[in-house]
Amino acid sequence: MKTAFLFPGQGAQIVGMGADIARQFDTAARIFEKANDILGFDLSRICFEGPDRRLNETAIAQPAIFTTSAAILEVLKTNPPADRIKADVTAGLSLGEYTALYAAEVLNFKDTLVLCAERGRAMQQAADAAEGGMVSIIGLDDQQVKQLCNEAAQGQLLNAVNFNCPGQIVLSGAKPACARAQKMAEKFGALKAVPLEVAGAFHTEMMAPAADALEKAMADCKIADPSDTAIIANINAQYYQTGEKIADALTKQLTCPIFWQKCMEKLLADGVEKFYEIGPGRVLTGLMKRISRKTKVVNVSSLQAVNELLNSVD
Repeated sequence: MKTAFLFPGQGAQIVGMGADIARQFDTAARIFEKANDILGFDLSRICFEGPDRRLNETAIAQPAIFTTSAAILEVLKTNPPADRIKADVTAGLSLGEYTALYAAEVLNFKDTLVLCAERGRAMQQAADAAEGGMVSIIGLDDQQVKQLCNEAAQGQLLNAVNFNCPGQIVLSGAKPACARAQKMAEKFGALKAVPLEVAGAFHTEMMAPAADALEKAMADCKIADPSDTAIIANINAQYYQTGEKIADALTKQLTCPIFWQKCMEKLLADGVEKFYEIGPGRVLTGLMKRISRKTKVVNVSSLQAVNELLNSVD
């Protein structure tokens, strides 16, 4: 039976994440302390105590989600019997792909954290320089969403960028175009259209300056070739073959669409039967219910979930 570890992306953050786990497990506390030392500020306090406004800043949320996910992963790796659970493949949604690379040991902790922090900072900076937004469209297929984009764009940037699960596609682009898409969605048969609380038009050309900054940051990091654990890429739903391909895809990821549904369908087709979502929130667990109703995801986002897993593994 093949096993996959899944890691959440931006939007999964919530004040208090990781706090009770760090209190109970020294291994988790040490991960947060390590992150504080590397970043030079108290990231753990923002994770544990907030405020919301600070945690939700792109430049903070990204390293915070990675660190929380890494802390939970460390608990599972260092406590029997969960330490016997081994991932054949890892995957992460957008930002979560960095945690997936760390879990597969192609990036070390410091480099992953530094890249997440730089990615968040660069994306925030690119967003501040352009008026962009995102809106989630519920209940339309790919073709209907394409027609909606064509009509709502009116000469402005508007692309479908997150293909998360059947009936959930996220649009990204100029703020006025996103607003028009939100108003027009019902005409095309959408159940609803929900503006996302994000800083800008992620996964579009508006993030080109962030992609340039990230490419420069990656030049200082060692990205190994995948070995024992496979990693699937957001941008094409294919397995990474080399460290060089990983660096290229992570840069492209900022300005290209994310194909999460195709990634999960590929894993299911390749015989993955056991899935664990490791990190804050339940986003990926919810998406899998829409992708494959019969597939169960073990969600490991809380102290209760960690303890249940530690007490239940055969």
